[in-house]
Amino acid sequence: MSGLILCFGGVSIGVREWFVVYYFDYNATTPVAPEVFDAMVPYLRDRWGNPSSMYAFGHALKGVIESARESVAALIQADAGEVVFTSCGTESSNTALCCGLNAHPERRHLIMSGVEHSANLKTGAYLESLGFRVSYLPVQPDGLIELDQLEATIMTDTAMVSLMWANNETGVVFPIVEIGALCRERGVLFHTDAVQAAGKIPIDVRTASVDYLSLSGHKIYAPKGVGVLFVRDKAPYQSLILGGGQEKGRRAGTQNVASIVAMGEAARLAARNLDAEINRLRILRDRLEGGLLKLPFVCRNGDADARLPNTTNLGFSGIESEALLLLLEKEGVCASSGSACSTGLLEPSHVLTAMGVPRSLAMGSVRFSLGRMSTDAEVDHLVSVVPRLAERLRGVSPKMWF
Repeated sequence: MSGLILCFGGVSIGVREWFVVYYFDYNATTPVAPEVFDAMVPYLRDRWGNPSSMYAFGHALKGVIESARESVAALIQADAGEVVFTSCGTESSNTALCCGLNAHPERRHLIMSGVEHSANLKTGAYLESLGFRVSYLPVQPDGLIELDQLEATIMTDTAMVSLMWANNETGVVFPIVEIGALCRERGVLFHTDAVQAAGKIPIDVRTASVDYLSLSGHKIYAPKGVGVLFVRDKAPYQSLILGGGQEKGRRAGTQNVASIVAMGEAARLAARNLDAEINRLRILRDRLEGGLLKLPFVCRNGDADARLPNTTNLGFSGIESEALLLLLEKEGVCASSGSACSTGLLEPSHVLTAMGVPRSLAMGSVRFSLGRMSTDAEVDHLVSVVPRLAERLRGVSPKMWF
């Protein structure tokens, strides 16, 4: 049987005990890898002490945390001392933005793009309510930014530039190395949200001249509830979470040892298999696109080359994406119309809107994202069912959308 059978230890998922899922939403979340699960279990069951304790039962866990820190650092070419464990990518990005804006009180200007994740856009809006100025760079129809426009937007009072490494909806990859070099030349702090890039493309914080970088565990086959903030050595830093002295005084709160171990193991696996996985996923993605872009009413949203190897965002003309997704679910297919954090909204994706995609096409766009468990058979199943469902919907979709 093709597809992913979801049943863990006989525990039912949803309303059926056994069912087949063709999962195409790895950008929303990933399953916990078996190796990651095995690595974290001892710290839930047996070695459950508090690493801040003085006695060995707890204190011995500090070495485990540092080993995980080294694995994460190796994935992004950082030093272990520059890695701060957090609860998620959102916390990491919030912390980075607040660090950058608090570093130099005389600098009141932040630059980001109009296609950032809501974790960054909403923080930008909050900072605006406090009197900071935020410039939102436009993107081109292919989803990329113009470096000349970024350079022209940097002012004498610009404190930070925050631009995502890879877009979660389209997979478009920004020219991070060039952006970092420009920020370094202009003396501006640079934060990048690399939540979607980690484990999918190589990341080198040195080459990219990054000051702050955000990661999330559940995007790289670790559990939800753990993240990382890279803070370049000597970059300005101010704790967002106050309390104890954990994480060398950079992030208070009792450390989530089991999830930190999981994050380290997930990073180790990602680094070990990266090149092979990039090639495998690119081939699968191209196979998927080759089957669906043959349809005369389907187009790709975003640049064809500067993007993640696992992601495609397709616009279905004359179709409402939510209706297509509901029919796909009945065929066992899991996909999304955009960011999982925005599911349920009846407005078109802010990413596609910023790219100038017409509302009618944006309302009919679906993201398919592949991952470690994706197979040829799953892609073939998707390609076989989408044309039939799409043609069915094109005859009944509400005209008001189009």
